[in-house]
Amino acid sequence: MGSISVKVKQIADLDRTLILVCLILLLISIVLIASASVQEAYVNTGDAYYYLKRQIAFCSVSIVWGILMASVPSRTWYDISIYLMAIAMILLIVVLIVGREVNEAKRWIALGPVNLQPAELLKLFWILYFSSYTCRKIKMVRFNKWGFIKPMLFLVGIGGLLLFQPDFGSLVVVTAITFGILFVAGAGLLKYLGVLVAVGLVGALLVWLQPYRVARVTSFLDPWQDRFGSGYQLTQSLMAFGRGGLTGEGIGNSIQKLGYLPEAHTDFVMSIMGEECGFLGVLFVILLEFIIIAKALILSAKILRQRAQFQGYVAFGVALLFCLQTVINIGAASGGLPTKGLTLPLISYGGSSLVVCMWALGILLRIDFEWRHRQLGELKYD
Repeated sequence: MGSISVKVKQIADLDRTLILVCLILLLISIVLIASASVQEAYVNTGDAYYYLKRQIAFCSVSIVWGILMASVPSRTWYDISIYLMAIAMILLIVVLIVGREVNEAKRWIALGPVNLQPAELLKLFWILYFSSYTCRKIKMVRFNKWGFIKPMLFLVGIGGLLLFQPDFGSLVVVTAITFGILFVAGAGLLKYLGVLVAVGLVGALLVWLQPYRVARVTSFLDPWQDRFGSGYQLTQSLMAFGRGGLTGEGIGNSIQKLGYLPEAHTDFVMSIMGEECGFLGVLFVILLEFIIIAKALILSAKILRQRAQFQGYVAFGVALLFCLQTVINIGAASGGLPTKGLTLPLISYGGSSLVVCMWALGILLRIDFEWRHRQLGELKYD
C-alpha cells in the first residue's frame, strides 16, 4: 500500500498546466472528429458516429497510457532504449510484408479492430535511443567525425524502410530530430554543412523520381491551376479556411466535410477547425500546441545546464516532434507547405498517433517531476 500511495503522490505532483493543455486538446479533438467525420463515417460504415466512438476510445486509452508512462523513471528509458529501437526496426520491416495498404501506401499493421502505425512508434523510440546514444558517445559526437557519421548511416537505413512504405513525411521528422539533437549536443555547424547539402540533394532526387511527389511539391505553389486534379485537396482546404473567416461558421456547420474535402478528420482536420471556429479557433489550437513545445524547450535548457544530458535531449526531441508535426500539418492544410500525411498532435484522428503523443508527454511529465525533485542523476558517459 505504501508504494501505491507514493505513486499517487507522484502523479498528483505532475505539471498541472501541461496536463490541462493536453486534456483541452483531446477534448477539442473529440469535438472536431464528431463534426468532421460524420459524412465519411456514414458512407464508409453506415454509422455516422463510427470514427467518433473510436476516437473517444483512443483518447481514453492514451490518457491511461500517458499516466502509466509518467510513473516510469527516466533512467528506465535510458536502459531499454536500444531494445525499443530494435522493436521499431522490426515493425518497419513487418509492415512492408503484411502491412495494410491504403492509397498505395503500406503504413499500418492490422491488429484486430485497430491498426498499428510503426512510423509513429519510430519517432518516439528514435528520440529515446538517439538521446541515449548521444549521451553515451558525447565526446565522440563532439570531437570525432565517426561519432557524427555513425548515426547518419543508421538514419539512412531507417530512411530506406520509411521510403518503401512510402512515408516521406515521417522521414523528414526523424531526420530533423536527429540534426536537432546533434546540434544541441555540440556536434558543430561545419559538420552539418556537407551533410545538409547531401540530404538536400538526396531529398530532391527522391522527389524527382516519384511523379506523385513532384505533383505534391509543385501543386501547393498554385493549387488553382489544377483544382480538380493534383490541387483538389488543397483548394478545398483553402475554401474551408476562407469560409471560416475570423470567428467561423459554428460547430457542426462545415460544408467542406460533406464529401468535398478528403481526409477531413485526419490530415486536414485543421481545415474544418478553421471553417467552423475561424481564425481565432485555429489560433487557440496553435497556442495550446505552442505551450507544450515551449515547456519542453525550457525544461530541456534547464536540464542540459545541469549536465543531465539524456533527459535534456529527450525533452528537446519531444519539443521538436510536436513542433515539426504541428508546423507541417497546419502548413500543408493552409497551403504553406507541400501536402504531407502527418497528424496534428493530440487533434487528428488515429490511435497510434494519440498513444505515442501521450506516451511522449508522459515521459516529459516524468522528467519535469524528477527535475523539480532533484532526482535526475547523472547517467554514464564513454
